[in-house]
Amino acid sequence: MENKKPAQSFRDLVVWQRAHQLVLGIYKMTNSFPKEELYGSTSQVKRSSVSVAANIAEGFKKKGKKDKLRFFNIAQGSLSETEYYLILAKDLEYYETTALTERASEVGRLLESYIKAIQK
Repeated sequence: MENKKPAQSFRDLVVWQRAHQLVLGIYKMTNSFPKEELYGSTSQVKRSSVSVAANIAEGFKKKGKKDKLRFFNIAQGSLSETEYYLILAKDLEYYETTALTERASEVGRLLESYIKAIQK
């Protein structure tokens, strides 16, 4: 088994790295949304995706297991919200969201694994 040193920063977490990539993809996606969506789904999907990465970052610094888990659970909720907005964007034919949906699923799997590791 590979001997890894513990993460020194949230930036070292693969789950945060993937969540950040998701945010960047969401921002690119929303550039193509209709202008009338600026204060609607554009704003909401950006906010929810940023919340995923931000809560992972904040949870990383929390000392207690309960606090860490709370922030990671909030990230899970924001990820679910983001996944809904991806469904909506696809159904409204604003964007082909398959790649972003797959990226969101990966973040969800990584987040779940990270939570399980903390719970042990």
